[in-house]
Amino acid sequence: MQQRIVFDDLEIGEIAVELDDKEPQDVIAWALETFGDRIAVVTALQAEGMAVLDMAYRLRPDITVVTVDTGRLPAATYAFLEEARRHYPEARWQVLTPDPREVEVMVRRHGEDLFYKAVPLRLVCCHIRKVRPLVRALENLDAWFTGLRREQWASRAAIRKVELDHDHGGIVKVNPLADWTKEEVWDYIRQQGVPYNPLYDQGYTSIGCDPCTRPIQPGEDDRAGRWWWEVNAPKECGIHCPIETGGFEHEAEAILKEAEGIHL
Repeated sequence: MQQRIVFDDLEIGEIAVELDDKEPQDVIAWALETFGDRIAVVTALQAEGMAVLDMAYRLRPDITVVTVDTGRLPAATYAFLEEARRHYPEARWQVLTPDPREVEVMVRRHGEDLFYKAVPLRLVCCHIRKVRPLVRALENLDAWFTGLRREQWASRAAIRKVELDHDHGGIVKVNPLADWTKEEVWDYIRQQGVPYNPLYDQGYTSIGCDPCTRPIQPGEDDRAGRWWWEVNAPKECGIHCPIETGGFEHEAEAILKEAEGIHL
């Protein structure tokens, strides 16, 4: 087994400065050389993640690709997952799913569509269906690639191309597209023939679970199609930044505790 690769804040800060003006492919090449089998492309199969996957695959076809099937994805996304797997056949795909016991308890307590009722309950659903499966996968990695870009949302405006992810055990988070625009992402996709989710052609600009995603209206922000019924709430699920509302953490903990006693 490959030895763990660990950096401290000072080291990764210096590397981030060195890589800040580098092209995404250069950042990806550095990460692949540094972490070997201990890094994965983590993607929800959106445009940015597919661009990162394509770049990494060209450098290392057997790259590990991690994606989460929440159980509530659009039909088009499930079909696209199979298309992506065919397009990148040598990649080592890991399709994660939530713990069925945790989902069972959550639905019994709050209903299948709890996310419409209150922001804290939406965050509970994200936590159970999406965040926890990914956290379990990240425990076995030293680094992960994301498709985050600074212009996507206020909470992402300060991301660096390489940073320590203190929310996930201090592993390294690699954001090769941090300084790219949406136009640059789509230029790459079209020029390189990268497959993309057909929902983009229907006006979607940020694609998550089916009940929580819609096409945007003219003039709306790209993430306006996510959880559009919420007012002044974070357009995040908790994977890429900690969300502390004081409202959902206790309920999530109660669900997890109850789920521990269920034997399926």
